[in-house]
Amino acid sequence: MSASNTIAQHLPYLRRFARALSGSQKSGDAYVAATLESLIAEPSALTARSDIQVAIYGAFLALWNSVPINTSDAGSEIADTRLGELPSRERQAFLLTAMEGFTPDRAAETLGVTRSDFDRLSEQAAQDIASQVVTDVLIIEDEPIISMDLESIVTGLGHRVIDVAATHREAVAIAAGKRPGLILADIQLADGSSGLEAVNELLAGFEVPVIFITAFPERFLTGQRPEPAYLLTKPFHTNALIGIISQALYFNEVASTGDASS
Repeated sequence: MSASNTIAQHLPYLRRFARALSGSQKSGDAYVAATLESLIAEPSALTARSDIQVAIYGAFLALWNSVPINTSDAGSEIADTRLGELPSRERQAFLLTAMEGFTPDRAAETLGVTRSDFDRLSEQAAQDIASQVVTDVLIIEDEPIISMDLESIVTGLGHRVIDVAATHREAVAIAAGKRPGLILADIQLADGSSGLEAVNELLAGFEVPVIFITAFPERFLTGQRPEPAYLLTKPFHTNALIGIISQALYFNEVASTGDASS
């Protein structure tokens, strides 16, 4: 396959990435066009990294970071405004994983930084974004120590915890009084009730981003579940939760009920 055909497969996603970085499709496309010219002129650059996608995005970011950013086009959405408030490197780190689906190792290679430096950039980006989208959080968790950890992480990001529910019934009662802007939920609760069922009941009345945190991820993969939803397996890393919270709120990915078998 020719270099141009190989690049063409990734072009729509690279344009999306460039648009998110610049807040302007016109400005982003100018960088994409310059990147394509350089790669077609030097096709050996496509084999210089671990895979083609990393090579293409790496070439784009090398150009992006070497030339002043043109963001003269107006009309960006709220999400673009939030991104524009992030330092450039933090913005790149966040988008590579949150939007483009890169693993942290591949994102670090794309940026040309160590994994530890990437983790630092990613964590800072997540914290900055979380501070821009402060919301009310409902925690559905029956383990006191875990719920305390979750509450500490959430409030550390600037969010407000409206309450902690240990059962399905408590969760529904709390949400009846005040709707959360984010739900963190365990799937299996101590009294035998289900956090998954509680969330599905809540979503019948309103839409909200949902993050499931569970030691039983297989229970999320059967039956009815909210879509889209995030899944974090216990024991979890604080930085992973921070990143998922920021991603869910930044992209405003609200969940709704749906049949997993359909």
